[in-house]
Amino acid sequence: MLENSVLIVLWLILLGNTAVAIIAVFSQKRDIATIWAWLLVLILMPVVGFFIFFLVGSRISNKKIFRLRTQEQRGLEQIAENQRQQLEAIEQLLPIPDSASELVNLFLTSDDAVLTRGNEINIYSNGKDKFAALFDDIKKATSHIHLEYFTIYDDEIGNQLVDLLTQKAGQGVEVRVIFDQYGSRGQHHDMYKRLRDAGGVAEPFLMRHFQLLTIRFNFRNHRKIAIIDGNVGYIGGFNVGDQYLSKFKKFGHWRDTHIRIHGDAVLSLQSRFLMDWNATAPAQELLTQTVDYFPEITELPGRAMVQIVSSGPDNDLKQIKQGFMRMFASAREEITIETPYFIPDAAILETLQMAIMSGVRVRLAIPNKPDHPLVYRATQYYARELIELGAEVYRYDGGFLHSKVVIIDHEISTVGSANMDIRSFALNFEANAFIYDPDIAVQLENLFENDMQHATLLTIEDFERQSFWMTCLQKFSRLFSPIL
Repeated sequence: MLENSVLIVLWLILLGNTAVAIIAVFSQKRDIATIWAWLLVLILMPVVGFFIFFLVGSRISNKKIFRLRTQEQRGLEQIAENQRQQLEAIEQLLPIPDSASELVNLFLTSDDAVLTRGNEINIYSNGKDKFAALFDDIKKATSHIHLEYFTIYDDEIGNQLVDLLTQKAGQGVEVRVIFDQYGSRGQHHDMYKRLRDAGGVAEPFLMRHFQLLTIRFNFRNHRKIAIIDGNVGYIGGFNVGDQYLSKFKKFGHWRDTHIRIHGDAVLSLQSRFLMDWNATAPAQELLTQTVDYFPEITELPGRAMVQIVSSGPDNDLKQIKQGFMRMFASAREEITIETPYFIPDAAILETLQMAIMSGVRVRLAIPNKPDHPLVYRATQYYARELIELGAEVYRYDGGFLHSKVVIIDHEISTVGSANMDIRSFALNFEANAFIYDPDIAVQLENLFENDMQHATLLTIEDFERQSFWMTCLQKFSRLFSPIL
């Protein structure tokens, strides 16, 4: 009798758990793959699964989405008009190449991303050079410094940055910082106190204060941008922390890619920052677009054409993912990808398969060690699948590969914060620079070739030699790829 009662209770708990799981997962819009992944977690892991869902699966509030969308409409309309007027005089000097026209139009339609011409670009592949350049530009600032980073750690380089920003704020330079609370492991009140005392402002993205109910692993501000005086900007993969200077034994040499832009594309970075700031900051700190933020073009520093494209859970179009797919589909000779996380959805994988079957050479570089275990095992699973399709997959053995770069046909490239994974496509706020310049594409290819001197070309035999349990772990991790 007791056994029957226990069995009935267990069945009731299972049915109740399943019913609540279905309600929780279907309460908000999600794609089919994500729905099945969450149902798998919630049903197979009663109670514990709901705790994971609370941390990882809860979506950003409709109120915050509305604030972001409102800022986007207002900000991009103004910056687009500003740039159209300024670019009329130079449009004939640097025409759009035929190979880029479809991609340019895609971003203009989906993201209001204006094509900017005449940009000078410098590429940084190690933290020492990147931070030296950034700090030098910050020291020269006379008007404003705007920083937006997923990670600003309370460590040596993080405090050096805050000390420098505090010094500039004390000189009367406007200093504003957006950081992601989860990515930065907290708000670090003590670290920012001296900056705030000097007149600077630092705000956690979309959060006023530490709030337990708003802690979530998803929907993070993964962008990494900086704007100094509206003339110089940075975008790429480097966060702010000692590990990005290769100071952590766990990771060894940190291989990443960041670019410094001098030219009109900085105005697009500025627009992105203002939109994120006004969606984040308290009412008394809201910013408007002024001449200081958007200086007029007086010269063409370089010849690179650039579109700054952003995407995030505030928009269902997945603009950066669409850009990747358009690049893959338009490639005629070669596709080169560097990414720390390769967890493509079906659309990306199928587009790469079509490219390979069409005779396009596809090369992918991934790290040789995990910083997130399940994510890395899923990356290995999809790396094997890409090899089976006919691609070349390299394991970078020179340290930790965090670079986020795509190059096609030695002409078009993109550098930014977006990884080649579902999290970057749909769950995080990202920003990438899409660059239409063969010289920059060749420079990035040269960096890739140098990385390959410290890499191993993987084969199917490498995967077949691994243990049975590793193969199982990779397949198991793949099941959760829509929510990793």
